[in-house]
Amino acid sequence: MTVKQGEYLQRVNSVSDLKKLDLNELPKLCEDIRQFILDATSFNPGHLGANLGTIELTVALHYAFDAPFDKLVWDVGHQAYTHKILTGRKDVFHTNRMYKGISGYPRMAESEYDAFGVGHSSTSISAALGMAIASSIKGENDRQHIAVIGDGSMTAGMAFEAMNHAGVAKSNLLVVLNDNGISIDKNVGALKEYLIDITTSRFYNRLKGNIWHIIRWESLRKMINKFLLNLKSAIVKQSNFFESLNFRYFGPVDGHDVVRLVKIFRDVKQLQGPKILHCITVKGKGFKYAEKEQTRFHAPGVFDRKTGEAKEQPCQGTPPKYQTVFGKTLVELADANVNIVGVTPAMLSGCSMSMLMAKYPNRTFDVGIAEQHAVTFSAGLAVQGLVPYCNIYSSFLQRSYDQIIHDVALQNLHVVFCVDRGGLVGEDGATHHGAYDLAYLRCVPNMVVAAPMNEEEFRDLLYTAQFEAVPFAIRYPRSGGVMVNWKTEFKRLPIGKGRKIVDGDEVAIISIGHPGNFALKAIKRLEGHSVALYDIRYLKPLDEELLHEVLGKHKKIITLEDGTIVGGLGSAVLDFMNQYGYQAEVVKLGIPDAFVEQGSLAELYAECGYDENSIVEAIEKLLKH
Repeated sequence: MTVKQGEYLQRVNSVSDLKKLDLNELPKLCEDIRQFILDATSFNPGHLGANLGTIELTVALHYAFDAPFDKLVWDVGHQAYTHKILTGRKDVFHTNRMYKGISGYPRMAESEYDAFGVGHSSTSISAALGMAIASSIKGENDRQHIAVIGDGSMTAGMAFEAMNHAGVAKSNLLVVLNDNGISIDKNVGALKEYLIDITTSRFYNRLKGNIWHIIRWESLRKMINKFLLNLKSAIVKQSNFFESLNFRYFGPVDGHDVVRLVKIFRDVKQLQGPKILHCITVKGKGFKYAEKEQTRFHAPGVFDRKTGEAKEQPCQGTPPKYQTVFGKTLVELADANVNIVGVTPAMLSGCSMSMLMAKYPNRTFDVGIAEQHAVTFSAGLAVQGLVPYCNIYSSFLQRSYDQIIHDVALQNLHVVFCVDRGGLVGEDGATHHGAYDLAYLRCVPNMVVAAPMNEEEFRDLLYTAQFEAVPFAIRYPRSGGVMVNWKTEFKRLPIGKGRKIVDGDEVAIISIGHPGNFALKAIKRLEGHSVALYDIRYLKPLDEELLHEVLGKHKKIITLEDGTIVGGLGSAVLDFMNQYGYQAEVVKLGIPDAFVEQGSLAELYAECGYDENSIVEAIEKLLKH
């Protein structure tokens, strides 16, 4: 579908075209881009609110700097749509996040303007600093290095580590702090309060801004800056955090005044050393529904441009998403067990822990974008006898692997890891697929690793986990489930025990998690053949009794998982066979040893070869052997 382009956007097909515009024409271009993004995302879902908030900022950056020579690094690339539109991808933007289309995030292989691939938060300052130091070593002292980071991303330890290094490295680095007070849910923590203090100190900021523009002599600026720092301490009652790290702090400034931003960027790039520009923006800027409901319009799906209403409404009688089942079940469990608490790193709404927050705010903790802290914080809660249900998306949980091993598993603490978005996640692509959790958790001692095939089993695993005083991981997909009447009575499931779902003699499928439903449908299509299906349920500890039964009876085996086939269920079954001397033909179905790009779940399951049709083909091929 072709998206209409305004008069000024029609004239801009590249960064060089952008620079041909007069400075005073930029606000009109920004409005054209705003309408273009709204039109495109209304029928092809994507990240809306963050991108509406960074239009003026992006236009000013590309107008004032000289990418790709100057290195522009985005933090959490879902705010980089305007960047893509300006850098030669306007005419293919309608394929954003689609199968074989452009990525929803900056990707180095996609464009020379994408200086660094991003999908997770808080990486921009580290990457840009590395580039800045490399430029210095190579003698490229005229190259600029810009990291655009959201205030939510500043809550992660990695951002602080990078700033701590940058302050002594004295490299030519500019950090643009896009301060909109929200990542997906409202920002949390002391840094948020500090930024509010800076923002609300109108007198100081107006005084500093006026003096800075009037006085051009660097030596005099330094003298006045010392005076202003003391003045700032008196007004805000604390020293400037950024300047204490040897960053030159500028701002806050209006992040939607594109003309002024260009002038500021042109001034700031004349200064050497680490600098930070604090920009105040509005998430969802220019679309009243997105400004009013910032969390919903972070990634709203298909919506009506005129009313803001969602066009894709769930049908009655449709099974809910696993995330909804999680949120409602956790509240039930917390009602019955006062020791249960919830922990999540800035994903309250996405994982549905917002339901627990609404009922038990004192037992629910959103720790900000800080996965490492979330895990060790949960370990501390467990030491004191609480039962933390720590919900972290699979691809984000990778960031806390040391804490999982060292702070939880090594000490055998009772933390329940609710691993959301396990397996392929669809349009978010390679940075967000939860491909590796089964493999990387399987090798950790003391860890229980489980995955439900349906909502009933999911509820029972969540229920069971509260009674097992060990690290307990339950992984589940982003997709909807298979049960309309999912609210069943809780049952405690024995640890390390799977189940036989379908009996058969010719081929046995051993599955874990949601893909077992694909196998069930495939088996029903193979009339005249006898195919068994076993839901292993626990990857660790394995149900050895069940595996002895399967391998003692079958010589043709298919393992099925929504995770990498390297180190996952298939590898576990082969290890078991080797240990006990079994011989069988084994076909491993799952995510291949490659990074999978974006697309719908159906498209990606088919590409990876473990959708219903692929399972049928695998069975037929084994039977022909």
